[in-house]
Amino acid sequence: MTRGRKLGAAVAALLMVTGCGLVGGKDDEVAAPVAAEVSETPGETADPVAEEPTPEPEVTTSKPARKPSKRPTSKPPAAAEPTQPVFWSELPACARRDKTKPVPRKTVKKALKAASARVYWRTEAPTLKLNYPLVKAIAWQESGWQTNIHNCDGGTGVMQVMPDTVDMINNRFGLQYDAQNYKDNAFVGANYIAWFTRWAGQNYFKENYNLSPGKCKSHTSWCLLNVVISGYNAGQGGIEAAAESRTLPNPQYVAAVRSLMNRCECDQF
Repeated sequence: MTRGRKLGAAVAALLMVTGCGLVGGKDDEVAAPVAAEVSETPGETADPVAEEPTPEPEVTTSKPARKPSKRPTSKPPAAAEPTQPVFWSELPACARRDKTKPVPRKTVKKALKAASARVYWRTEAPTLKLNYPLVKAIAWQESGWQTNIHNCDGGTGVMQVMPDTVDMINNRFGLQYDAQNYKDNAFVGANYIAWFTRWAGQNYFKENYNLSPGKCKSHTSWCLLNVVISGYNAGQGGIEAAAESRTLPNPQYVAAVRSLMNRCECDQF
């Protein structure tokens, strides 16, 4: 019995030393870090695994990434605004300025206001009235309110009126306008706008002569104001050709004038 007990004690001691096959094996390597985490005590250096970056840096870097996506949509593109006339600084090669002294723009403004206030069809169309924003915008788009400009196509002065237009207005109304005179030039141009309004109103708008911008859905829609602006540039023939499709022949010109009616550099004079 004594010998058997000694043999049993020896076997038990051997098992305690070998650890059931874990000592020196792969499982011993996996178990070691776990034991290190469990056995960590206050005052010891923090385990490297516990010092891994927290999610906070990821949140910080994600915020700036959202901002650039908002910036392009915060402001409308500048290209949407119509361009100003080129007559201010540079003229076409075939255009010229004569030797007369340019009339100050403040003086031109007075002439344009007087021309836009006149009622040109007192008997046949007494409700037809022009407005200063329309006249000043067309004049600014055409010449930049420069009185001594002569364009390639024969246009002259502030309103860039054509010789045939001057003759038509003078003959029809028994007048003697001189396009070289800045006041007459303003009145010829305004009179032509009034004539075109009456013509377009009779032919396409059931004798409605309302030039209010509120009658137009957009700067390109077929409405009386847009047609009159378009016709001043494209002529009667241009409007007749476009009437069937009800599409303006020169939408960029119309959009530029409509924009100048609301905001124009000329307003400072």
